[in-house]
Amino acid sequence: MKAVVMAGGEGTRLRPMTSSMPKPLLPVANRPIMEHVLRLLKRHGLNETVVTVQFLASLVKNYFGDGEELGMELTYANEEKPLGTAGSVKNAEEALKDDAFLVISGDALTDFDLTELINFHKEKGAMVTVCLTRVPNPLEFGITIVDEEGKVERFLEKPTWGQVFSDTVNTGIYVMEPEVFNYVDPDVPVDWSGDVFPQLMKEGKPIYGYVAEGYWEDVGTHESYVKAQADVLEGKVNVDIDGFEISPGVWVAEGAEVHPDAVLRGPLYIGDYAKVEAGAEIREHTVVGSNVVVKSGAFLHKAVVHDNVYIGQHSNLRGCVVGKNTDIMRAARIEDGAVIGDECLIGEESIVQGNVRVYPFKTIEAGAFVNTSVIWESRGQAHLFGARGVTGILNVEITPELAVRLAGAYATTLKKGATVTTARDHSRGARALKRAVISALQASAIDVRDLENVPLPVARQQTARGSAGGIMIRTSPGVPDSVDIMFFDGNGADLSQGSQRKLDRVFARQEYRRAFPGEIGDLYFPASVFDSYTGSLLRNVDTTGIAESGLKVVVDASNGSAGLVLPSLLGKLGVDSLTINPGLDESRPTETEEMRRKGLVRLGEIVASSGAAFGVRFDPVGERLSLVDEKGRIIEDDRALLVMLDLVAAERRSGRVALPVTTTRIAEQVAAYHGTQVEWTTTSPDDLTRVGGEEGTIFGGDGKGGFIVPEFSSVYDGTAAFVRLIGLVARTQLTLSQIDARIPRAHVLKRDLATPWAVKGLVMRRVVEAAGDRSVDTTDGVRVVETDGRWVMVLPDPAEAVTHLWAEGPDDASAQALLDEWSAVVDSAGR
Repeated sequence: MKAVVMAGGEGTRLRPMTSSMPKPLLPVANRPIMEHVLRLLKRHGLNETVVTVQFLASLVKNYFGDGEELGMELTYANEEKPLGTAGSVKNAEEALKDDAFLVISGDALTDFDLTELINFHKEKGAMVTVCLTRVPNPLEFGITIVDEEGKVERFLEKPTWGQVFSDTVNTGIYVMEPEVFNYVDPDVPVDWSGDVFPQLMKEGKPIYGYVAEGYWEDVGTHESYVKAQADVLEGKVNVDIDGFEISPGVWVAEGAEVHPDAVLRGPLYIGDYAKVEAGAEIREHTVVGSNVVVKSGAFLHKAVVHDNVYIGQHSNLRGCVVGKNTDIMRAARIEDGAVIGDECLIGEESIVQGNVRVYPFKTIEAGAFVNTSVIWESRGQAHLFGARGVTGILNVEITPELAVRLAGAYATTLKKGATVTTARDHSRGARALKRAVISALQASAIDVRDLENVPLPVARQQTARGSAGGIMIRTSPGVPDSVDIMFFDGNGADLSQGSQRKLDRVFARQEYRRAFPGEIGDLYFPASVFDSYTGSLLRNVDTTGIAESGLKVVVDASNGSAGLVLPSLLGKLGVDSLTINPGLDESRPTETEEMRRKGLVRLGEIVASSGAAFGVRFDPVGERLSLVDEKGRIIEDDRALLVMLDLVAAERRSGRVALPVTTTRIAEQVAAYHGTQVEWTTTSPDDLTRVGGEEGTIFGGDGKGGFIVPEFSSVYDGTAAFVRLIGLVARTQLTLSQIDARIPRAHVLKRDLATPWAVKGLVMRRVVEAAGDRSVDTTDGVRVVETDGRWVMVLPDPAEAVTHLWAEGPDDASAQALLDEWSAVVDSAGR
């Protein structure tokens, strides 16, 4: 006997899940519903099956093919238009006309004994046997009445409560003789219950009803879809679950990685090659699909998560459905009954309320509160660029495909035949992405100078030597699973705001230039990069007095690329040095704040015990520098800026220093004491770089370990700052602790407040209004200066739904009070 699986319905009630996926392919316990149906057919010997398809038919055909993987023979009958339940089977008549056949829905989950159903049909000599079951609420189904012999007496499709006369309903499973085709007109919509069966009964044909025992769920609504998952996990339905039951009710498929410190409370299912981190909690009736990543602190309860989904740290999913290839970012919350379609982005700290539908390919902004369905709107990311270039989670937000498009857009902003310098840090992710970037550049008629793995300042310096621009790919500082794609101009500096907007426009319009075959760019690898860098550095930065000083320093390379430059540099400086952590460590391309702190503590211990003049610690890409004084005490980054400023200004006695407006005003006192002046810049690194490159600038820094040494470069350079510092200390004959002690203590506090994008403008207007007659500085954001010199600064973040606040006072309590006062202003505008 053959079977017919009806797989052509659109499943409109299940949208948005079925907006881009046919209903039979919806996964239940990580297998399509239709696969469960086919496996049931095979268990009962129904190996030859015809599948009727119509909506998104190619997806069904591509998934199941000819059925060989299931040990079955599948053929397909394609409907050009919807033909109804009977019309679609009539469409497959050619394959079914020789013998009795079984009809079953491809989107109903069941474990009925089909062999008993077929035997009943044969015993009764029926033309049609309708498989029936009993349900508590028959309103959504066709009610069927049978007599004592099992003969059907009456059908009623989808009754009202006033018409309910039984709890025995039609499951849509039938065994039929081929004579039934005589009652179905071809190529027109015809239904079994509404058209064919009434006619058969009218003519007295033998139609029987078989009341089956077992499980049956018509997966027609979101509620029934979630219920079906729970029923499988509870063992209420006899279906195959792919995986290992590692503890009662906890199923884990092949290749899945579940950290021992993750909390699992079954019954639940974790798909193949999924990754669940320590601290994540997955509770009962949750199904996690294949290749899903569940980050630490995430909480899932009664959630159904399809394949290739990223679930960020501390996100919270309850009773919801999440479509495939969707990214749920940090601390997002999806409430009970919500459904997220395929390939959506749910931003950080956003909330999707219960029963909301988010259709495929939509973006929910960070911090958004969504209480109505998102169907037509599709808001993309407002800007590609953040504070560190284009940043995102590797292979979630930043994929090779995105890298290719970004590089193509960047190349399109340059002339054909121009040269771009590329570089990376020592991580595998950066290496893989850089190869994609190089291919895209060459395909856009750009020549590429690839430096491979070099410190970030070396990449900038080499870019400035004849290239039209540069691209550096590194692991995001402090975020091991994230990467930055950094774009440089011809001077090796970050792209200006105008250049960023130009690249933004090309990327958004997808207007990428493509080269003709004869225009494909060259790729070459320059030699002696490190010798060139150190030679230029030593020629431009004052090193007098170092060799004679007898200074001893301890240098921590942090197992990063800074260690590639240090050997030749330290030898040429003639300084007594101890280098620690010099080797590259691929597993640690960046470091968390805790790791950095531990490293500084260890550095301090070595400095103090070795009698060194000071210690320095580079970040993994050699861009930033942290200091430890001769006593082994850590000099915090904001203090290190003042110490360096004091040393430079004391030696130069004129000129100006470039500092962001968020820096303590004590910097003005230090600069003025030595006859120099401060030029305040915005918090954007490219603005600080601009001023750092102007004539008359003697120093620049951001208070976060980034220092500019203008005589060598206008960008942050940890190695140049290190050489400059050795020379200054050697010539001044003062220790770092002595210099630190003579500088007044600063009291600057910072706070971040979540602010929806839609109200950021309103927030800033309210801040200006609240300032009243007080002095207002709008160099960057709004800085309000009190009459007593205290100040507060309010700055909306350009890339996130956040507003930053800084406040400075004569002591912490005063700064705290000011911060509280203006936080209230920002909060009131944001509500």
